[in-house]
Parts: sequence; C-alpha cells; structure tokens
Amino acid sequence: MAKQDDIFKNVISHAKEYGYIFPSSEIYDGLSAVYDYAQNGVELKKNIREYWWKSMVQMHENIVGIDAAIFMHPTTWKASGHVDAFNDPLIDNKDSKKRYRADVLIEDYCEKLWQKAQKEIEKAKGRFGDAFNEEEFITTNPRVVEYLSKKKEILERMASGLDSGNLEDVKALIEELGIADPETGSKNWTDVRQFNLMFGTKLGASADTAMDLYLRPETAQGIFVNFLNVQKTGRMKIPFGIAQTGKAFRNEIVARQFIFRMREFEQMEMQFFVKPGEEMTYYEYWKETRLKWHLSLGLGKENYRFHDHEKLAHYANAAADIEFNFPFGFKELEGIHSRTDFDLKAHEQHSGKKLQFFDNETNSSYVPYVVETSVGLDRMFLSVFSKALQEETLEDGSTRTVLKLPSVLAPTKAAVLPLIKRDGLPEVAREIIEELKWDFNVAYDEKDAVGRRYRRQDALGTPFCITVDHQTLEDKTVTIRHRDTMQQDRVSIAELRNIINEEVSMRNWLQKMK
Repeated sequence: MAKQDDIFKNVISHAKEYGYIFPSSEIYDGLSAVYDYAQNGVELKKNIREYWWKSMVQMHENIVGIDAAIFMHPTTWKASGHVDAFNDPLIDNKDSKKRYRADVLIEDYCEKLWQKAQKEIEKAKGRFGDAFNEEEFITTNPRVVEYLSKKKEILERMASGLDSGNLEDVKALIEELGIADPETGSKNWTDVRQFNLMFGTKLGASADTAMDLYLRPETAQGIFVNFLNVQKTGRMKIPFGIAQTGKAFRNEIVARQFIFRMREFEQMEMQFFVKPGEEMTYYEYWKETRLKWHLSLGLGKENYRFHDHEKLAHYANAAADIEFNFPFGFKELEGIHSRTDFDLKAHEQHSGKKLQFFDNETNSSYVPYVVETSVGLDRMFLSVFSKALQEETLEDGSTRTVLKLPSVLAPTKAAVLPLIKRDGLPEVAREIIEELKWDFNVAYDEKDAVGRRYRRQDALGTPFCITVDHQTLEDKTVTIRHRDTMQQDRVSIAELRNIINEEVSMRNWLQKMK
C-alpha cells in the first residue's frame, strides 16, 4: 500500500510540476475536490475527448451527437428518480471524525479478498507453468473458492441492504467484517444514512419568484428529453444512438483520490435506443466494443477488468463496469448499462408528451429500450496519465522520468530544438515549426543543453524531439528522437510530417479496434 501511495503522490506532483493539473483557486488555499486543467492538461483532455468522439460518432453512421444545457426543468430530475433516489450511504467514524461511503468501505474490503485470490493464482502459475489451468484452479482450490465466495456473499448482502433501505444491516456488515477507518484504524462507527448528491441553485431575478433548479448530476437526461427531436430531425431509425460530452455536478461528501472523484466533472456518454427484447444483444456488443476502445490505447490488457453489478440502479436490468488498475487499485472507469425503457416512460408520464418511435415496417409505435455507455473523462485522464508516468533506469545507470502517453493523445506531438542559439539554427527551427503547426501541436525549446531538453520533453510526454544542427544547413536533414526508445534517426525535413503523422494519427490508433 505504501508503494501505491508513493506512486500516486508522484502522479499528483508531476501533474502540477509539468502543467497538467493545478488545485483550483490555489492562491486562496484551494477548494476541496476541485481542480483546474493547466496548459498541457487541457490539451490531453481535449485529445481524449476527440478520440472518444471520433470512435463513437464519426465511426458510426447511426450515432449522432448533441450538447444539451446544464440547466434543465426541475421536473426532469423528479422523473429520472434523482430527487428521490440519488443518494450515497454515508458513515462517520466517531473517533477520527472522518466521513466515508459505506458501500466503498465494503467494496474495498472485498477488493482485498480478490487480491488474495489473485496471489494464490499467481503462485500456482509459477508452480505449474504452461500446464496451469486457471479456470479449473479457480473453481477447485479451497482458498481461492473461499475468498471469491466470501466476496460474492458480502456484495450480495450489501446490495440487498441498500436496495431495501436496510441501512442497519449495512452498518452491521461493516462491524461484522471488522472494517476500520483506513486512516486511524478506529472501528467506532455512526449509523449509516443516505445523502442526496444534487447541487441546488435558483433561476430568477428575485428571491421571491426564483425557481428552484439543480445543476445536472449526469448528462444522460439531456439526451432522453431530446430523443424525439433528434429522431425526427435526423430521420433516425432504430437502433440508433445519441452521444454527448459535458459537465456534471455532484455534491460528493467523500471526494478523494485527486481527479478520480470530484464535485465538478465531465462525462462522455452515449445512449443507444433499441427495440424492446434486443437490449441484451446490444448490451453485450457495447461491452465488447468499449473494452476494445480502451485497449486500443495500449495501456495493457491486464489493467482492465469487468465488474458485474450486484446492486442494480432503479432503471437497469443489467449493468457492468470496466474497471482500471489505478495507483490505488481497480476502480470504475466506464459503465455499460441496460436502462430498459425507464427513462423515456418516466418522462412521458411527467411531461404528458409521447416519446415513442413509430416503426413503419410494423405500423406500430413503441417506447425504445436504452443501452448506455458512460465514461468519466477525468477518470480517463487519470488512467492514461498515471499509467504513462514511469521511472526508467538507463544502460549507463542514470534514470529518467518519462511520461509515455499514447502519442495520439499527447498534448504536444513534437518539440523542435536548435542545437545552439546562433549560426542561423533558431531560424531554421522556426521554419520547421511554421510548416508543422498546421497539422500538429508543436513546441519550440532552446533553453539548456540539448540533453536536458530531451529529458524535459520526456517528462512532458512529447513523442518526438527534432534537433536542428549545422548539418541541417548543408543538407536539410535533422535528427528526430523517439521518446519511448530514445532512438535517433537522421531524416530530411520534408519527411517530418509523414513520420509524425504515422505515429499520432487517430486513424491508425482506432484501427487497432478491428
């Protein structure tokens, strides 16, 4: 755990030092769980958003995008169930005065059981080598069976307690498992209680006449209330999807782990409307498709896993998370949910307007079912950034800090470096910048020795460094250095655009999904 904590601290400090993420309002001592994306962070975030949008909207003929407003009519949130059911189960430790989500405490306990099972599996792999049958071992080894069955039993009991509102049993479960305050070790807990997560605000010129509103806690409802508008104006046929990226707001009482859980965050969601009875086919399709998208970034298949929900939301008949191995363990990165027809029917009921699809083939109307994919952009940022940050020991015994971002997402694709600041080299470097900047985000760097500049660009995550030297003046060639391998090649200036494009083009990266 100490090593994980150190890695996470390095991630947070590196993000600030190299212009990726700053604490918000830092000169006023900041604001808890609120962060600003800095000059490099905003570029990485934009590139992740574009990578998602291109794969989700541009690559699918039957998916279109919208950008719905943050403010919505308050009845929206009554219809969606957020007013009555958008709660987190909270518990306080009486000794430390710290507040926690009860379900997260239990899930973290279960994660330790899973890790113990994994250790047994890894040991067996080492003993048996190629002859190892993992599936058989998981179902027959007494320790592994015990760990996994206990985990399942605990999660099912927790889900039952939360579903039925039996919060006394949720507390009893915490006490029976001996779960302690992660920071102090105290087991002196309060009762569990529910807390609504929506931020309230007002709309109107005076306090007397102002309407009570909410900052949206999710982006999905903006899609649902626009279902018919999009379907008719786009002449969309079932199945089709509506995608959206945008800010959402949740009054997280237990907001921790840097940008993993914030009060203001961004979602990338797509709601896929299907014929009733076909939802599970598309549910499985989108589980597979979304995992392929994540794997296309090359962060390692071992860092992803599916987690099927024991406790389903009030609108779902199936739900799974794609979890990622963050520095603090496996946590939810993306959710895939079969939302049934709950949302459209609820908005029909509360608005009095029909939200149905007319099928010309059967000459009948029906309320479509919905399959949702929802990924947190900030969590996606953290997954990419944390896995990319590496300390490497080189052949000469020295070390380097390198941010091995997927080059398609890197904020700056290339840095152009004149070897020295005279003899016409800066002028040639500027000419290269002028040529490349039409296609790529490029930077100019002339300060310090070239070796130090290489290290700085490594730490910034820049895939290529282009060095202009005296030979450049003679034959119009430059040295191009690759961040990940540190290999250096001599190439002509005319080749630079194609070399960089081959490595950073979204087309080439997204084709890995095939």
